[in-house]
Amino acid sequence: MVAVVSYTDRVPSKLAAVAEEAVLKAACTRDRLDAILPEAEIALIWNYKSGLLKESWHLARNVSWVHVAAAGVDGPLFPGLIESPAVMTNAAGVFDHPMAEWTLMMILAYVKELFENVEHQRRRHWAYREVGVLEGRRALIVGAGGIGRDIARMLVMMGMKVRGVARSRRHADPDFGTVCPVEDLDQLLPWADFVIAALPLTPQTQGLLGYEQFLKMKNTARFLNVGRGATVDEGALISALQQGVIAGAALDVFATEPLPPDNPLWELPNVYVSPHMSGSGFEERLAAQFLDNLRRFKEGRSLLNIVDKRLGFVPYRG
Repeated sequence: MVAVVSYTDRVPSKLAAVAEEAVLKAACTRDRLDAILPEAEIALIWNYKSGLLKESWHLARNVSWVHVAAAGVDGPLFPGLIESPAVMTNAAGVFDHPMAEWTLMMILAYVKELFENVEHQRRRHWAYREVGVLEGRRALIVGAGGIGRDIARMLVMMGMKVRGVARSRRHADPDFGTVCPVEDLDQLLPWADFVIAALPLTPQTQGLLGYEQFLKMKNTARFLNVGRGATVDEGALISALQQGVIAGAALDVFATEPLPPDNPLWELPNVYVSPHMSGSGFEERLAAQFLDNLRRFKEGRSLLNIVDKRLGFVPYRG
């Protein structure tokens, strides 16, 4: 039986195909999960923001596999699960291309001065001018996992120059050329026209990008974040934007979500706020991915997207 930690006590409609191959029971409350978890072999965290599994984990005596329907597992991961023999998988790959499309959209909006044109249109002002091209622009992608790789491939295809940053150096990388270690981040920041954060949230990445890093960027550079909000010192980012240290930011993730109404990011003229939707349009793909892994589980085959629970993400195996 699969215990589905969902948004309601009903099985999500997108999991109909899964329900044909396994008994699914959904829970959105502690009492409901406590009642079904002792019988479950698999826990499917459909609502990745829920903390219910942690609260009821002592009852998960038969659970050998936990799947998170998200790329980031920082929310559902907790010490008891880390120390247990249960395998954890995630939804790596599902969000990569949509998030790369969102990133390309934002870079194009900046280079082609879309936001400026909208303002001119509102004032009925015909403002012909020369705008930029993507070819030759430089993008530093901080986070060289699946999402970062799809972003790199798309930007290279558009003629941009790309570099990547990850935990360790990789030579002859198929998408980045050379991936530089995070220790080189500060040296690479002045090179980039666009700095794109595509990081998982781990103890090592929390607050990785702070005021010192923004100071090292060009004052014409833009910062984009599609990873996790807490990988950035949000107060430092706000200060950097207010002071003109960097030219602007396009943000899909934030330290607190939903973004509080009194947060200065809402009103800064050089900021684009996106409500954590860069990877949207994904539920059918999430369900299909889980069904594929479910069949592997039933057949005793190796699961896809196994998370290193101590690192907090699926390690790159290139």
